[in-house]
Amino acid sequence: MSGHLDYEINKELGECYLFMGELDKAEEYYRKAAGSNGVHPDPFLGLATVAVQRGNLPEALVMYEKAHKVAPSDKSLSGIALIRMENGEKENAYSLFVEAIRMNPENMVALFSLIRLGHELERVADIIPYLRSYLEIDPSKHEVRFSLAGCLMCTGQEDAARAELETILEASPEFAAASELLEQLQA
Repeated sequence: MSGHLDYEINKELGECYLFMGELDKAEEYYRKAAGSNGVHPDPFLGLATVAVQRGNLPEALVMYEKAHKVAPSDKSLSGIALIRMENGEKENAYSLFVEAIRMNPENMVALFSLIRLGHELERVADIIPYLRSYLEIDPSKHEVRFSLAGCLMCTGQEDAARAELETILEASPEFAAASELLEQLQA
């Protein structure tokens, strides 16, 4: 078998075993994939996921950093940022999530983590442009629009928040959280 074919087979088996929750097997095949072809980040991202599921965050960080060294991506940045956020390095995590969103504005892990950190670091106004950028790509994503409305409320932009909530309810009248927040605004 060629090196590339070995890589593909081992990577696919690693993904299958990870999906099935068989972490030992997933790790075994991801390590084989990483050993047969060190030019792809996917096996390292898989090994990072295995480590996260085992609660081994230091090992997960090492694997995310290896993946990032092979080929920087929004996925590796988000993984590194998640570990840093869990370790209490919030400012560093915030910067990494911003970098990940700039690489891929549709990275939902980075976007929702940035919302969390924006509130914790009192930087809510700073995250509003990222939410608006996402909605330019996918205006029907009500969860993001709802988060935008919440951020607008937090920054005293109640009319803009109301408009976002009304947009949600026009398209999806059953969105209960939007109805509740709109009632709060009108009270």
